[in-house]
Amino acid sequence: MDVTAALLLALAGGAVGGLLGVGGGILFVPALAIFLGSGQVEAEATSLLIIVPVAIVGTWRQHRHGNVDLRAGFTIGVLSVPGVIAGVALGNVLPERALELGFAGLCLFIAAQLLLRAVPAR
Repeated sequence: MDVTAALLLALAGGAVGGLLGVGGGILFVPALAIFLGSGQVEAEATSLLIIVPVAIVGTWRQHRHGNVDLRAGFTIGVLSVPGVIAGVALGNVLPERALELGFAGLCLFIAAQLLLRAVPAR
């Protein structure tokens, strides 16, 4: 692994995660695949590990400003466990190309929804 690329990725991901609350996954998965040469499955799995300290620090800092709904966070987090178990199992049997296309489609969908929310209705 190129240490300089990893450092730049870490700084950018941390900044974007803190600024936009994305947890870094939306940035880390493509960056790991494109800049560090990871396969899609490895990039997704590594991103989950990277997100842990980013999410902890980001949540702590935002909680200090009163911006965290602890009840919703814990409830949705706990209820997401079966889904992540199923998703990991499925991700390990699907073709990597399908995961790449699925991730790209998810990014496009999220981007479209955010743009629709940001542009005032006329």
